[in-house]
Amino acid sequence: MISVTTAQLNAWLAAFAWPLARILALIASAPVIGNPSVPASIKIGLGLLIAVLVAPLVPAPADIDPASASGLLILAQQVLIGLAMGFAMQIVFHAAEMAGEFVGLQMGLGFATLYDASVPGMIPVIGQFLGIVVSLAFLAVDGHLLLISSLVESFQVLPLAPLSAPAGLRAAAQWGGSIFSFGLALSLPLLAALLITNLALGVLTRAAPQLNIFAVGFPLTILIGFLGLALALPYFAPTLERMYTDGLAQMLWLAAALR
Repeated sequence: MISVTTAQLNAWLAAFAWPLARILALIASAPVIGNPSVPASIKIGLGLLIAVLVAPLVPAPADIDPASASGLLILAQQVLIGLAMGFAMQIVFHAAEMAGEFVGLQMGLGFATLYDASVPGMIPVIGQFLGIVVSLAFLAVDGHLLLISSLVESFQVLPLAPLSAPAGLRAAAQWGGSIFSFGLALSLPLLAALLITNLALGVLTRAAPQLNIFAVGFPLTILIGFLGLALALPYFAPTLERMYTDGLAQMLWLAAALR
């Protein structure tokens, strides 16, 4: 007759529930797979599948009841770790949308916005376009698989145990500041082209004051913006590669900082 003690049952529950909490939190906050358009059943199913594969390889803390205060604290900490890791990759995608917002404002398309359920809120159409480009490039380089690989590796960097100090929260906030540098790196070529266009329009206005600058300048800046965007897209690859690499490295760095 097979007998299962309460201690064994608690150990099995802890070994599965705690990794599952981190995995589901990452899936909920990660780009692409965490998008609200992805059904919740698929996210939960993917989380359960990864947990089943990862749980036997993750040592759970001994002698901690999952229903005790320490067990619930560990559960909450795993959720926090997963959300922080997902946030690290979300920065890359929000940086692309911010770059599109910069460009859209200079083109005169700042008023053209679309609703984005992942924010949620209204974002410029150029930001929506660049967000789609970054998402497709992320899938093309198997970024979703690298994301899962980094998640599994995080259990070696930060095992299941009570955290001693939440220093990683400050690290996550500092990483959030890089959204501006990434956004500027993507939008700088287009901003330079649009700045030159605006300077040329300013000189033209001084040379020919009778010229209706609004009738000429508005379509011209839109045209230059779209031409510059079409020419710059092939050169986004090195910048996007660096952004993906930094985002994946930041995921593990945040996990290590949360020790």
